[in-house]
Amino acid sequence: MPTLEEFKEKLRRPLERELLTGCQNRVVSGGLDKLLENLGKPFPKVREILHGYGDLEVDARVERLKAALELLRGGSVSTSARPVSSPAQTPVNQTAVNQTPVNQTAVKPVAKPSSTPFPSAKPPVSVNWTLETETEKIPFGHGSTKKLHTLGLYKLRDVLHNYPRRHEDRRALPSLEDVEDGEKVTVVGKIVAKKRHAPRPGMLVLEATLENNFGFRVKCSWFQQPWVERFLKEGSRLIVTGKVKRFGRSLQIGVEHFEEEGESSLDTGRIVSVYDGKDGISQTFLRQVTAQTLSSTPISDYLSDAFRKKYDLIPLEHALNAIHFPVDEAQLTQAMNRLRFDEYLFLELRILLQGEDSVLLGKRFAAEEADMNAFEASLPFKFTGAQKRVVLEIAADMRSEQQMARLVQGDVGSGKTAVAACALYMAAKDGYQGALMAPTEILARQHFQNLQHYLFPLGVVVSLLYGAMNVKDKRAALEGIRTGEIQVAVGTQALIQEGVEFNNLGLAVIDEEHRFGVQQRRALLKSRPDVLVMSATPIPRSLALTAYGDLELSIIDEMPPGRTPVETKLLYDTHRQQAYGFAMAQIRAGSQVYVVTAMIEESETLLEIQAATQLFEDLKQILPEARIALLHGKMKPQDKDDTMRRFKAHEFDLLVSTTVIEVGVDVPNATVMVIENAERFGLAQLHQLRGRVGRGTAKSYCILVAGDTTQKTKKRLKVIEGSTDGFAIAEADLKLRGPGEIRGTRQSGIPDLKLGDLVNDVDIIEKTRDLAKSILKGDRALERRENAFLKAELQARSSVVAVREVI
Repeated sequence: MPTLEEFKEKLRRPLERELLTGCQNRVVSGGLDKLLENLGKPFPKVREILHGYGDLEVDARVERLKAALELLRGGSVSTSARPVSSPAQTPVNQTAVNQTPVNQTAVKPVAKPSSTPFPSAKPPVSVNWTLETETEKIPFGHGSTKKLHTLGLYKLRDVLHNYPRRHEDRRALPSLEDVEDGEKVTVVGKIVAKKRHAPRPGMLVLEATLENNFGFRVKCSWFQQPWVERFLKEGSRLIVTGKVKRFGRSLQIGVEHFEEEGESSLDTGRIVSVYDGKDGISQTFLRQVTAQTLSSTPISDYLSDAFRKKYDLIPLEHALNAIHFPVDEAQLTQAMNRLRFDEYLFLELRILLQGEDSVLLGKRFAAEEADMNAFEASLPFKFTGAQKRVVLEIAADMRSEQQMARLVQGDVGSGKTAVAACALYMAAKDGYQGALMAPTEILARQHFQNLQHYLFPLGVVVSLLYGAMNVKDKRAALEGIRTGEIQVAVGTQALIQEGVEFNNLGLAVIDEEHRFGVQQRRALLKSRPDVLVMSATPIPRSLALTAYGDLELSIIDEMPPGRTPVETKLLYDTHRQQAYGFAMAQIRAGSQVYVVTAMIEESETLLEIQAATQLFEDLKQILPEARIALLHGKMKPQDKDDTMRRFKAHEFDLLVSTTVIEVGVDVPNATVMVIENAERFGLAQLHQLRGRVGRGTAKSYCILVAGDTTQKTKKRLKVIEGSTDGFAIAEADLKLRGPGEIRGTRQSGIPDLKLGDLVNDVDIIEKTRDLAKSILKGDRALERRENAFLKAELQARSSVVAVREVI
């Protein structure tokens, strides 16, 4: 789209020619008044100066032209050059000369705030509407209730928060002579001809020729949209948006959006809102309903002046007016900033309020630096900088009287267990017990072995508790936990079963907490220990702050030195034989191999198992000398654990598995991961699966076998092939798939954001989270008078603010 400077130039040139040719009003067809109808729309002061130009004497024309040109060049105008009065009315939201056109599809932020007054109106005395007034009670016109309900707009608050999906700049429409091939434009014109034809069976093309105010014609095309034909009446006027194809001097527009030009000033001559709609519901209707609602509904701001000043936010009434009817780009940017801020604020408030345990008093530990140093000195390695930072964050929480609720997030192999072990050691030094709960028996065994390795040399007694233990060992473990002899208990859900009684539980560590139910977690936390949640699933910080809004976030974003990255290769299924030939070579060399089949749908688990079983049978035929096992989600827990135990013991060479190994036991001898139908996985999940290999010192490999050969799939999977940074991959996954799918069907609690962009909004999310915590710290139930509007708004939004319970 041309810039405003280009529009200035297009207007300036004919005005200069008019001055040079004696001010005869012949420089363009129809005279300068006709010219100003189009190119003059962004420049109301110029239009004011030149209004009625054709009726003026030559001397007056000269004076007015000079004044207009001076204004276009950035100068000032003397009062003598202005007309005494003018019948021309500038639209309410008309923009000034020095403003920039809005991009057709997106609005980029501007640095300077707008100085233009915000559009606003006081409610009429006779009207008693509120945001909660139902739309069916408002006289918007015949059939309006049905139309609004079709769009899900049942209350006036729904109307005001039905934000435009984009904005179009209709302050000045382009000269069609100058548009370039492929440029997206908006044109207004009268239909002078129309045509319907079918180039081939089953294809319908509708065409209409529009003529604009300059007499320039453009052909507009609609494909496979027969319903459009009823709008194409010769003599009617349309506003059309689409991409231009140029054929010499003639133009054709592939129509993306159109509407009939109404008499309302809401539809043209300004920055115009375009809403999501349905057939039979015009944009003009939606704009008029929104404008009427804005002008007749009192809007109380739930954020105080102090908060707005602190975060540089405009009042709510201004924001709602400006997002629907912006005067200029700066106002639109300010409106978007305010409403995006609100969107995250209510999400964070809801998350923080949904768990009563999140702000309770907890245990208070000494957590001395000497203890941290003693623990690190006992390790055969040094903490990375990231591990040290996270340990200090945990220690600060442990020293606080408030219950710790912290998420430690880190890539596979980043050293989360060592960090948790340090926290458990500090708890034990203070006379408290610790517990670590894992989702599976085999993972619990692995944690037990690691904690024994870390804590036994420091004199901390660690024990294991799981469901399948023999009676004698289980009885001994339960007694040790009850008396406090066992300082750290590691286990599965058995830790929360009836009969488990901790002597003085101070710290609970939960590994991969999303695999436990809410009630399971609460059973472990009933005595209010400090809580440390560990996750090996790298998710972007912005998503972590919303998905785990009630947890403080620590990220271990640095890998220990010496780890060899897993080499990743993308193959298409036509080259599958190469993948298994390489896998067999690795088996002959003494290594082990994972083969993972794609998750289809959670509701189609049987199909997934059938796919895994069929692949298992096929590989037994293809690789007859390999010892092959099968693992899937419908196996009994004991059978799954037994299969993984035997695989780790190298009783099998190759394990065919569904995604149940995504989070699992370390098998240092496994050096190859083959992932079938890799295009069916998210990038973050592929990275998580890849982390199952490369656990030892040997060079390891991941082979992605894709059944889809499209460029889109290739581009996506190349991200995994070219990167081993889990957080960078998670960011890419978020951009490609959206927040709702980032962790598959287990992820819940993130609503569809209307304005928010989780990829780029980390700064806003952190600010709103801090504000929400500050508000609730002083008024947990939002009962204070100053929080009344905030509480009411939170309750009103509760249906669209999702809840995710963590603790």
